[in-house]
Amino acid sequence: MSDAVAAPAGQRIFLDKQTPDAFKAYVRTAQTVRAAADEAGLDRILVELVNLRVSQLNGCAYCLDTHTRAALAAGETPRRLGVLAAWRDTQIFTPSERAALALAEATTHPADADAQERAYAEAREVLDDAALSAVIWVAITINAFNRVSILSKHPVRES
Repeated sequence: MSDAVAAPAGQRIFLDKQTPDAFKAYVRTAQTVRAAADEAGLDRILVELVNLRVSQLNGCAYCLDTHTRAALAAGETPRRLGVLAAWRDTQIFTPSERAALALAEATTHPADADAQERAYAEAREVLDDAALSAVIWVAITINAFNRVSILSKHPVRES
């Protein structure tokens, strides 16, 4: 049994606080994935777009807040962030960004085999192996963090 204090009945525990070693391992994984994305030459904005799109699909308010701020700090525009949920209906995203977003969606919903095949084929046209792998790892990693935040009900607080 853990020595941690139990949360009151009906209140969620913060998984990152309850099991800090597991969370720290996720953080180390995220750092490794970020380094792989950097080594693959992925632009920070593209990485944040993937983080945001996956967080939109999963409905993770905490990660949406965190990665919106990170995208803006990296130089992303409010206009592009505002239409990200409908990225397929715009022409304001580059071919690499579009490929990464499709691949991120396919990674988040892997049961849709047809969408996965289309996304992978599109990504192969514009991303090299290192970039393709890094995009998938970014999507896998943010999916994991989304689940931690959603199940913990991490709050979005005023700045």
